[in-house]
Amino acid sequence: MKLVVGLGNPGPEYVWSRHNAGWLVIDSFTSRIGLGEPRVKFGGAFWPASPVEGENTAFLKPFTYMNLSGTAVLEVSRYYDIVPGDILVVSDDVAIPFGRLRFRSEGSAGGHKGLVSIIGALGTVEVPRLRIGVGAPPAVINMKDWVLGRFAKDERDAWPDVDAAAWTALGRWIRGEIGSGYTFQAVSLK
Repeated sequence: MKLVVGLGNPGPEYVWSRHNAGWLVIDSFTSRIGLGEPRVKFGGAFWPASPVEGENTAFLKPFTYMNLSGTAVLEVSRYYDIVPGDILVVSDDVAIPFGRLRFRSEGSAGGHKGLVSIIGALGTVEVPRLRIGVGAPPAVINMKDWVLGRFAKDERDAWPDVDAAAWTALGRWIRGEIGSGYTFQAVSLK
């Protein structure tokens, strides 16, 4: 069994925020494959395992807020006995330009508090992750305000291309066809 975890924060004030890129991808993917409404379980929105791309795959959007995401992920992984290598974390990344996606099979959290929490809870850096580029903040905006801020209009307009690239990457990961270092340029904004 595999688990795909989209990181984000609950609440209407975070809808379409950069930090909720993982949630946006999970919402789109589960909708596209017809999984219906999630259950509220394991401290989040949880879609039980269903056959996806030939592999039983569950989906989770933790409601624990970003900094405690590891709590919900650990609970699911223990309940279903899922090894860290079969858990894909989808998150935002300010070190990657908007419109670019990067897959890594392991590594540091890169300063991302949600990944810090998950790596700490699972006790290993060997957790695959798909990072959705949201770009770095302009010098006049601090990091917290940037990631909790909403995507700009041109970014929202370009989101379907990012979503399509994420769809491809998720399918490839589930099928075991993606290797560390996979990068995809979905869109380039000037």
